Amino acid sequence: MKGSMSTDLGIITISPDVIAKYAGSVAVECFGIVGMAAVNMKDGLVKLLKRESLTHGIQIEISDENSITLNFHVIVAYGVNILSVSDNLMNNVKYKVEEFTGMTVDKINIFVEGVRVID
Repeated sequence: MKGSMSTDLGIITISPDVIAKYAGSVAVECFGIVGMAAVNMKDGLVKLLKRESLTHGIQIEISDENSITLNFHVIVAYGVNILSVSDNLMNNVKYKVEEFTGMTVDKINIFVEGVRVID
């Protein structure tokens, strides 16, 4: 479902792919996040996604009231506190996506799919 807002001049519609791409770019800027993960359900394999395909690691749901639910599948850096990294990710993404879209972020779910050593 697409997010729609009615203004005096007309209707603004935002595609979930746009929100996913923006949220993904914000997420990879956060400390401790190595990147987004693509999970192959058939094999149970986790793969680090390149910057061009960040949206595959994010699922977006937009309710009828224009509230957004984000599901992130991430790979974190080895040796970081996962709780701190997750809190930082949630706060940054919530603030920036709400500022970007004008819609409220209702829920952010983070699935840590792997740990990777950073060179």
